[in-house]
Amino acid sequence: MSNLRPNIGLTIVEDAAKTNALIAYGLMILGMFTGIFWLIGVVWAMVKRDEARETIFADHYANIMTTFWWSLGLSIIGFILAFFVVGYFLLFAVWIWSTFRIIKGLAKITSNKPYHS
Repeated sequence: MSNLRPNIGLTIVEDAAKTNALIAYGLMILGMFTGIFWLIGVVWAMVKRDEARETIFADHYANIMTTFWWSLGLSIIGFILAFFVVGYFLLFAVWIWSTFRIIKGLAKITSNKPYHS
């Protein structure tokens, strides 16, 4: 029974990489509304990244980390610029951009495709 694979065509390592990336994406979705889970999601991806090397899902981990770091940096700038109102527009744009990248990642990974395919 241990040789059965829930995702046909995936190796056991690829299946684990996919599952861990899905967990990270899920945590990031929660984090878009709660904050702390955004950080937990990227930490999960960083911890599990080495296990996904050389699988078709490796670039999903890069997507998760890139989305996190750019969102963090642009959000800091947005909070600073909020004093000048333009920051609110930047924060909204960052939220939309992050949502797009996470949804795109989920759409690709559930189809067993790399992020950049």
